[in-house]
Amino acid sequence: MSNEMTADQLMQRISEEYEGLSKQLKIIAKYIEEHRQTLVLERITDIAQACEVQPSAIVRFAQRFGFSGFSDMQALFREAFVPTQANVNSYQKRIRNVIASHNAPLTNTELTQNFLTACQQGLDELSQSLEPAAIDAAVELLHKADNIYVVGVRRMFPIASYICYALQHTQKRVHLISGLGGMYHDQVRSIREGDLMIAISFQPYGRETRYCARVAAQNKADLLVITDSKMSPLARNAHTILTVKEGTAFAFRSMSSTISLCQALFIALSYRMELVIEETRDAGAYDD
Repeated sequence: MSNEMTADQLMQRISEEYEGLSKQLKIIAKYIEEHRQTLVLERITDIAQACEVQPSAIVRFAQRFGFSGFSDMQALFREAFVPTQANVNSYQKRIRNVIASHNAPLTNTELTQNFLTACQQGLDELSQSLEPAAIDAAVELLHKADNIYVVGVRRMFPIASYICYALQHTQKRVHLISGLGGMYHDQVRSIREGDLMIAISFQPYGRETRYCARVAAQNKADLLVITDSKMSPLARNAHTILTVKEGTAFAFRSMSSTISLCQALFIALSYRMELVIEETRDAGAYDD
């Protein structure tokens, strides 16, 4: 079975069967997804240590998906190996080296530069990992939707708010599910077939966002998920998934890659609709 699969097909199968895996195998699945570009360079003992499991668990994982062992599964990723990906990972090493090399507290400028480097790392990784089919599918969902509902909570709320602002320039009916007054149920209850929900959520995945995504699925609406993993709980009912790995500095995750992706989706949709934003009609000032 393993010889008939590509790396992409294996990752798709892992994503589909993720919920049925044991806790240990889920940890391994997440690690493989996050490190698939360099998996061919890693030893089974390194992966086991990173996942805090025994090497035998890595072997069980490989056998679970039809391989004779870890080496057999690792060979599948050889064709997908991209040596330049190591340059992206070097950003993380650079940040760690800066922290380790400074006995004195970092200056404000140094902190800023390190954080911007982490943002650049995330953008570089996003650029290299874009899936054309997923982008095309996302723009198609946006284009055909009667109503667009957007939900993102806590640190993803400003992203959700921004994409609502941008999409309103297309003159589509756009609804921000803000949950103001605890009214998530009321704000999402009218979603129906022909509508689209954009659900934006990263680990640990907001329960409010998961609830809204379930309602969208139950009401037969389309679901576009922007998240950090195809094994996210939101992926289960998604029609299209866009994954983003944000850069991290000092245990603080950037949002630059996610908002850049949302801006790119809006630009692609506008191009598809042949929309000239500057020509949208203005009703006049507020006091007219």
